[in-house]
Amino acid sequence: MKKVAMIVAAAGLLMAGTAQASADLADKSGCNKCHAMDTKKMGPSYKDMGKKLKGAKAEDVVAKLKEGKGHPKQAQSDADLMTLTKWIQSL
Repeated sequence: MKKVAMIVAAAGLLMAGTAQASADLADKSGCNKCHAMDTKKMGPSYKDMGKKLKGAKAEDVVAKLKEGKGHPKQAQSDADLMTLTKWIQSL
């Protein structure tokens, strides 16, 4: 039982760290200039985007961001865009 509790606690800490890292990446990438967690700024909130993108393939979202379809063209790496997309979908 202790092992299960330790594994669950470790997974929770890892997920919390990933969420914070993704929020920091969004800030570093300039996403927060137009987006906020709960409120609409120039663009929709992260939570609203998360609801909209729930069933979408992350790879398709990244491709649209790289091409500039429906959003200004993004120059971040595919890995960073994938991390941000998956983070937003998890909200």
